[in-house]
Amino acid sequence: STKSKTIYCFSKPLLLMIKAIIFDLDNTLLDFVKMKRFAVRAAVTAMNEAGLGVDEKKAFDDIFDLYLNKGWEHQQVFDDYLQQTTGKVSNKVLAAGIVSYRRAREATLLVYPNVNKTLIELLKMGIKLAVVSDAPSREAWMRLYYLNLHHIFDPVLTYDDSGSKKPSPKPFMMALKELNLSAKEVLMIGDWPDRDVVGAKQIGMKTIFAKYGDTFGTTDSGADWDVEDIYEVVRIVKDVNKK
Repeated sequence: STKSKTIYCFSKPLLLMIKAIIFDLDNTLLDFVKMKRFAVRAAVTAMNEAGLGVDEKKAFDDIFDLYLNKGWEHQQVFDDYLQQTTGKVSNKVLAAGIVSYRRAREATLLVYPNVNKTLIELLKMGIKLAVVSDAPSREAWMRLYYLNLHHIFDPVLTYDDSGSKKPSPKPFMMALKELNLSAKEVLMIGDWPDRDVVGAKQIGMKTIFAKYGDTFGTTDSGADWDVEDIYEVVRIVKDVNKK
């Protein structure tokens, strides 16, 4: 009779590598608040020159209050401001505000320092890049085209695509599905901890807080890493992937 041998196979534990990064858009890739402030000031000045005649500082504060109440993407903000301030909407004044706002927006819609350098470096490393944003689809794509970043990210998922705003797990799950990756293989970077960090962490993703874009004075982001410069993301990926 033949004796059977028992063969034991020992396998090394599987180490997952970072294969993709999901970026928030506003205040992570581009300085959205700086652009908004500059554009609103330009609009108020133009509306006054067209005959509105209001205190410009108060007008600026009132318009920002409208944005805070109705959302940063509210497209009728100047209509609403004129209605609440003068009781009517003068198309002459409105047109002056809209045209000046758009011109100023285009002039000041800029990426943060080292964004292009970071994205190029990550692409050279073979890292897939995606965007998950709460902005409407049209506005998100317009910003990406203004910044010449429209060819960098795939997928680009917005509120219009998912129907849910962060921290809902839905947009993050959609991104993972399109990337064909697991949560452990993807990093999320964003400026809003309550949305970007919480939303990504609840499905098992590692997170990076874009401290350079913070507008809330955050002291404890809850993220795995806080970065003062977006180029630090390159070092984080290299450190994780060499372990």
